[in-house]
Amino acid sequence: MLKLATLAAVSGLALFAASTSSAETVLIENAHIYSEGSAGDLARGAILVRDGKIAAIGPEVKAPPGVKRLDVGGRIVTPGLIVTGAGVGLDEIEQVSPTQDSGVEAGPLSAGLDLQYGLNPDSTVIPILRLTGATSAVAEPTLARTKAETHPQLFLGQAAGVSLGGQADMLIKSKIAMGLVGGEQGAALAGGSRAAFLVELKAQLDEARAYAKARKGFSDSQALGLTRADLEALIPVVEGREPLYVAVHRAADIRQMLKFAQDEHLKLILAGAEEGWRVAHEIAAANVPVVIDGDEDLPSSFEALGSTLENAARLQAAGVKVSLHGPGLLTGGKTIRLAAGRAVAYGLPWGEALAAITINPARAFGLAGEVGSLEVGKSADIVVWDGDPLDTQGAPYVVLIKGERQALTSRQTALRDRYLKPDNGLPPQYRQ
Repeated sequence: MLKLATLAAVSGLALFAASTSSAETVLIENAHIYSEGSAGDLARGAILVRDGKIAAIGPEVKAPPGVKRLDVGGRIVTPGLIVTGAGVGLDEIEQVSPTQDSGVEAGPLSAGLDLQYGLNPDSTVIPILRLTGATSAVAEPTLARTKAETHPQLFLGQAAGVSLGGQADMLIKSKIAMGLVGGEQGAALAGGSRAAFLVELKAQLDEARAYAKARKGFSDSQALGLTRADLEALIPVVEGREPLYVAVHRAADIRQMLKFAQDEHLKLILAGAEEGWRVAHEIAAANVPVVIDGDEDLPSSFEALGSTLENAARLQAAGVKVSLHGPGLLTGGKTIRLAAGRAVAYGLPWGEALAAITINPARAFGLAGEVGSLEVGKSADIVVWDGDPLDTQGAPYVVLIKGERQALTSRQTALRDRYLKPDNGLPPQYRQ
C-alpha cells in the first residue's frame, strides 16, 4: 500500500509538472516544509498558492472548492534560492565585453550606474539558474575599471533585486545596495594606498551630503570627479537608507570599514570577508551581514591569507548573518548549493546553510518583504526538491515563481536532447 501511495503521489506530481504553466490556485500538501519564516519547519504541512502569492501555510490548510491539489509525497519544499555574487540578467559571456553590462570600464559615471536599466529577461543564463532551484537574484555591479583615472571612481553602481521567472519586468526592487571595492582593488583605484582610499571615500560622501543640502545651487564638481547622477545616487547611502556593499577581505580592512561605517552613520554589507572569522565578534556587534564565497579555502592573495572553509561556521557561531555565493555566473545556483553543503561539512548547521541562500540575502538586501521565505502575502517562489537541497546529487522537481510553474529546461538541455537520439546515427545537419 505504501508503494502504491508513493506511486500515486509521484504520478500526481508529474501531472502537475506537465500541465501547469500559469499562475493558478494550487494546494501543495504532504510536504516537508522549511519555510524560513514564522511557520518554521513542518514535517508535514501544506501551502496554498493563489494569484501568484502564498495565501496560507501550516500543518493543515483548507482547500477551496475545485482547487488543484499537489501531493508531493513528503518531499522537501523550500523557498526558491537567491543567487548573489554575479551580474544575473546583465552578463552573458565572460571575457566578451559587449555581452557584459554589470560595470563600466571608463567614463565619468560611478555611483550613478543603475543596473535596473541593463536587465535582459531573455538572458540564456536565467534558465540555467532555474534548473538549480534559483528563483531570484541580486544583480550586482562589478569592477570593470583596471586602473585609477584622473579622478578616482571608487563606486561600482547600484545593485538590483531580480526575479528569474522570465517575465518582461524582472525587477523586484532597484537600488538595493551601492557597490564599492575596498582592500587592494580600492587602494589601486585611489592611487595605490588604502589610506588614500578611505580619505577619498570620506571626501566623496561629504560632497554628496553637501549636494543633498543645496541641490539647486550646487555647481558640477570636477575636484572629486562625481557627476550629478553620482551625487543623487549617494544621497540614500549617506542618509543610511541604502547599504554600502563593500568587497573587503583582510581582518584589518574589515575593522577599518566597520569603524568607518560607524563614524559616517552608514548601513553596511560586507562582501568577500575571507578573514571575517578573525573579527567575527566585531562584525556581529556592528550587526553587519556578510556575503562570502563558500569556495574560498586557500590564500588567493596577500589580503586573504586567512581563508578557510570554516569561515561561514565561525561567523555564524559568533552571531553574524551569513549569505553564501558561488564563483560562477553560469553555475551560480548549483555552486551556492554546493557551497552551502560544504559549509555544513565544515560546521555550519544545515538550517543556517539553507538560510544563507534564501532568507539571509533577502534580508541583507531589503528583499525579505517579497522573497526569501514561505510566508502569507509573499511571492509564491517555491521549490519542491527531489532529494536534499544542499546535495547537488538531488535536483528541483517542481519550481514555481510567482505561482507559475517553470520549465526545467535550458539551451543546454535542448542541445543535449537534440543530439541524444540523432536520425540515422547522424545529427540533423548531416541529412541529405
